[in-house]
Amino acid sequence: MKNGIEMKPGQTFPLTIKRIGINGEGVGYFKRKAVFVPGALPGEEITAEAVKVMPKFTEAAIKKLRKPSPSRVTPPCPIYEQCGGCQLQHLDYSAQLTEKKGLIIQALERYTSFNIDKLPIHDTIGMDDPWRYRNKAQFQTGIQKGKMAAGLYSPNSNELVNIEECIVQHRVIDETIRLSKKIMNKLSIPVFSSKNKQGVKTIVVRYGFETGDVQAVIVTGDKTFPKASQFAEQLMAQKPRVKSVVHNVNPGNTHLVMGDVSKTIAGSDTISEKLGEFEYELSARAFFQLNPVQTKKLYDEVKKAANVKPTDKVADTYCGSGTIGLWIGKNAAEVRGMDTIAASIKDARANAEKYGVNATYEVGPAEKWLPIWKEKGWVPDVLVTDPPRTGLDRKLIQTIKQIKPATFVYVSCNPSTLAKDLTDLASVYKIDSIQPVDMFPQTAQVECVVALKRK
Repeated sequence: MKNGIEMKPGQTFPLTIKRIGINGEGVGYFKRKAVFVPGALPGEEITAEAVKVMPKFTEAAIKKLRKPSPSRVTPPCPIYEQCGGCQLQHLDYSAQLTEKKGLIIQALERYTSFNIDKLPIHDTIGMDDPWRYRNKAQFQTGIQKGKMAAGLYSPNSNELVNIEECIVQHRVIDETIRLSKKIMNKLSIPVFSSKNKQGVKTIVVRYGFETGDVQAVIVTGDKTFPKASQFAEQLMAQKPRVKSVVHNVNPGNTHLVMGDVSKTIAGSDTISEKLGEFEYELSARAFFQLNPVQTKKLYDEVKKAANVKPTDKVADTYCGSGTIGLWIGKNAAEVRGMDTIAASIKDARANAEKYGVNATYEVGPAEKWLPIWKEKGWVPDVLVTDPPRTGLDRKLIQTIKQIKPATFVYVSCNPSTLAKDLTDLASVYKIDSIQPVDMFPQTAQVECVVALKRK
């Protein structure tokens, strides 16, 4: 601050919110220093109260809302502020779509030297009904009032918020989790804690929107799952839609929900789900997009960007169970994909065989397989990638720049890593289009499909 006076926690000051930040918070500037305010919206004038003062930014809270945004709405979820799973329920949906396009523009402005005004950035593709869209939940467990609770941890805390109903996930998921808790409490199945390493850590439920199939995965801290068969029997009897009950072991204290070892307790190893003309078999650990309604729109944008011809060879990196590669490459000369999760590759091979697609799938990273295939004379005409939030591996970027597919389609779920990767790729590729797609309404996340053409 001016005059050498440093702001202190508890200090109040006027603030105008300029934009939404990557975590859904409002961002304003006071004395040229960024101020992040959860719950504040662009255009609002507030009295802010400093909570945490850092050298380059300040975290603050709304002390008084002096001028609310016309796009501010009342969040319909009763535990919206405690849960933290959603960040934008208090913002009108059409405004959410505008702000998500803005997040991509901000990232490009911050991390690239591109002329943003000349980039073909389209408006965000949204949902007709932006509720009840999630097909999967991963709820952590704990003990509350002597019974098992399951839900999400409140932001920046170790306080578990027990969630009985979540209005961004399908109702069948809510019903299955509630029933699972009820049966586990009745059977006195132990819950994982820092002291008890053997109990249930996480309840994972996946629902097939088109098929109605349900899979319940119970994650424990070690190999023991007392009364597992009784639990599965009662769950499937009371909820006939449950076609698969799986026990997963995750002894590690990591951010990963599931471990490497899974065992089917009852029913089948997989459940089925349809997307367009394709039906997929999904095992417990297989990656599958969480919003099936928007996934069709996303994949159609990828298809449009890829523009695969019958003579084209297609490479699908981070392929998961082969969903994107099959969607865009059904009529291609050949599809080849790779993923580091063996179970996903097994699913991808089964899916390709089912639909008669000429496809090869291998376990391992793309930076390993693409050079091997190039040595044997196989170079893709079209490369599609849908990496995790961390973006592309540095080795993979170098590999792509060496192999130089004519068309490269990048599906991103993180504008910041996307912008950094596009800078690295700019020497070989030019940006043909950037299409944001809202896969997670009510949250600050935005995905986009970037079509890149070799220079």
